[in-house]
Amino acid sequence: MHAMSAKNQKGKPDGPGFDERLAELEGLVTQLEEGDLDLEAAIERYQAGIGLLKDCHKTLGEYRSRIEELSAEAGVTLAALQDPDLDGEA
Repeated sequence: MHAMSAKNQKGKPDGPGFDERLAELEGLVTQLEEGDLDLEAAIERYQAGIGLLKDCHKTLGEYRSRIEELSAEAGVTLAALQDPDLDGEA
């Protein structure tokens, strides 16, 4: 079974999209780099960042799989459209 993100009735992902999650991750990184947080707050943001990073990697993997599937479908379609008399000729 292929794992996909939860989607609503219109086929769009529930919750924030990839770009929003990436922006949130970048914001957390900026906060951590500034060094103005106490230890507990820094650990909480680090933990949240790891979760966002995992989500982003998962989403990218799903996008990659989808692109590979679409590319394979396009290749089959193109092959079917080619003139069989031209196959093997250079």
